[in-house]
Formats: sequence, structure tokens, C-alpha cells
Amino acid sequence: MKKSILALCILFMSAQFSYAQERPPTETIKTSNNNTLEQQEIINLSKKKWEWMADKNVDSLNVLFDDKCMFTHMGGTWGKQPELETIKSGGIWYKKAVVYSVQVNMFGNTAVLLNDIDLVAMVGGREVTSAFMVTEVYIKEKGKWKMGQLTFSHLLRPVKIKSDN
Repeated sequence: MKKSILALCILFMSAQFSYAQERPPTETIKTSNNNTLEQQEIINLSKKKWEWMADKNVDSLNVLFDDKCMFTHMGGTWGKQPELETIKSGGIWYKKAVVYSVQVNMFGNTAVLLNDIDLVAMVGGREVTSAFMVTEVYIKEKGKWKMGQLTFSHLLRPVKIKSDN
């Protein structure tokens, strides 16, 4: 009886081991710029987000932003609805984001994207151009990416964008 139980245990463990080795590795497919397909998906989503912000497309942004999403600006931190209202009213108009570099780090179903940008924006009726490192956090739930956090950190480097752009 003991030999039968031992044989069953060994059979079960070897079946589990062989199954684990047959599973394809995750995040091994690379795009031409050495990002995984999932990283490239986040980069593309971030690019669309900048376009939607410039176009004041609050309907698309409403779908992208998780209900608990937080936004940290130089002037404060607030949630999804105040951000959408600020965009819709033109309180902050994200006219143009010039992205110089993008880095995406994956942590399971969470993506953290860093954008080195120059942002041209209308703030309080005045056009300003600032250099920022923007941190975007995306969470994948039910097969869809949602933004959970967007933080603007002012950079000490000079603005790179030409004033006529």
C-alpha cells in the first residue's frame, strides 16, 4: 500500500513538473524596439491618452481612467471626476505633449510608464511649457487596461521644445 501511494505521489509530481515546463514563458515576444507586445500596448495607450487630453475627449478619458484614479499635479492631487471636469472646462488644456523617452516596467497585471516630456498647456488662460517626468500606472482588469495614477514631476532640465511648436 505504501508503495502504491509513493508511486502515485511521484506520478502526480512528475505530471505537475512536466506541465509547468510546457507553459510558454510570459513577456518573451519582443517588438522591433525591444519592448514586449504588452509594453508596446501601454506605450500606444499612453500616446492615445495624450491625444485625448489635447482634444479634450473626456468620453474616452472617462473609460480609460479607473474610478479610483488619482492625478498629482504641481498644484495638488485630485480624483477622476475633478480631472475630467478640469479638462472639459479648459482649466488645464493639455495642448501638446512632446515625448522624448518612454520606459515601461511590468509587474504582473500592473504597468508603470515613465514619460520624459515637454508639455505645452493652457493653465488659467496662460500658455506654459514645462519639462516633466510623467508617471502613469495602469492596471489590467478583465482584459482591459485602466489608468490608476498619473503624476507630473517637474524636471530641472531646460525645456527642449522650440517655442514656435
